[in-house]
Amino acid sequence: MTKQRHINATRNNRKQAQASVLRIIGGKWRSRKLPFLALPELRPTPDRVKETLFNWLREDTLQARCLDLFCGSGALGLEALSREAKEVSFIDSNKATIDQLQRNCESLGTNAANLYQCSVQNWLRESKHQVAPFHIIFIDPPYRQGLVEPVCQALEIHSFTTEGTKVYIETEADINKPTLPSNWQCIKQKTAGQVSYSLYLVNKKLNK
Repeated sequence: MTKQRHINATRNNRKQAQASVLRIIGGKWRSRKLPFLALPELRPTPDRVKETLFNWLREDTLQARCLDLFCGSGALGLEALSREAKEVSFIDSNKATIDQLQRNCESLGTNAANLYQCSVQNWLRESKHQVAPFHIIFIDPPYRQGLVEPVCQALEIHSFTTEGTKVYIETEADINKPTLPSNWQCIKQKTAGQVSYSLYLVNKKLNK
């Protein structure tokens, strides 16, 4: 290997190593770094976006029951647990991703994480009468697959939300705004680069 090729390979290895580590930015595990599988479809929420989101939520995470759909690295759900959420249910179809998340939860010493390896749509359908509504729901689906609208409709139809539930949705910035349940009120919205992210408040009174 030439000197220049060796330098380029070293740089690529460094980039891959950086891309496979997430950092918890607040709470009891602040500054903890955790590994995740550097799969092409995994793109953890950037720190600046995550910081904005949890500034929006503030104390809402305290003792909250949270749902992290398409959880990937688990960055959002782990951040919520660090900020004293009561429990977080993590859903992802990739077994290797869930296995890594299990190891990270063991490393953190938490038993407040419920891990499910299955498709989000199947989990919502099969669990609709088995779980109580959630206080905070994170939705960060794979891009270009049209998943936001059907998942949000399922959350509302099957009563995974309650009065005051807050729903975070992260999508690519260049898509049309999805059609969401009419009783979800957008209370915060921003765009950072190619990412659009919003926070919604569920108002059950609007259903009446």
